[in-house]
Amino acid sequence: MKEDNIDELFKKAKPYFDLEEPRAGHKARFIEKLNTTTVEPKRGVSWWKPLSIAASILVVMGLFLGQNLWLETEKERIAEISPEISNSEFYFANIIEQQVKQLESEKSPETEKIIEDALGQLALLESDYKKLEQDLLKGGNNNIILRSMIQNFQTRIDLMQDVLIQIEIIKNLKNQQNENSIT
Repeated sequence: MKEDNIDELFKKAKPYFDLEEPRAGHKARFIEKLNTTTVEPKRGVSWWKPLSIAASILVVMGLFLGQNLWLETEKERIAEISPEISNSEFYFANIIEQQVKQLESEKSPETEKIIEDALGQLALLESDYKKLEQDLLKGGNNNIILRSMIQNFQTRIDLMQDVLIQIEIIKNLKNQQNENSIT
């Protein structure tokens, strides 16, 4: 094949492109149509799309909320299985929360490490408690699981008390060292 310049190709093919001529008066008709064509004013904003999107979002939210309202939460299911554990959990959780606040208020450079370790241990005990809740919901031996859950809370409280005692010892040692260095 011979390579031709594209311009030469079009010159050669020109007779094949223009086979018909427009009818007489084509230009005048075109200009007349152009002048008579009016642009229609825009109608008001179409609210159909935004309303349909909003309606779709409401339907999805309604389904989601409806499903959540009908399904019992884990805490409600646990309360049905054992109302005592629900009351115990509320009681122990409040005690632990107060002790954590007290622990965090005692934070100093000397006690920072022991407080961080205690909070890490609390997190582990909390994850163990969540596993016990799941076991209870799955229908394991209720008495053993309930005792384990209460023991978990008691372990957390004992841990917090031990840490608070250790912090008091650290503070007393620091005060004694300060008194000895002054005299």
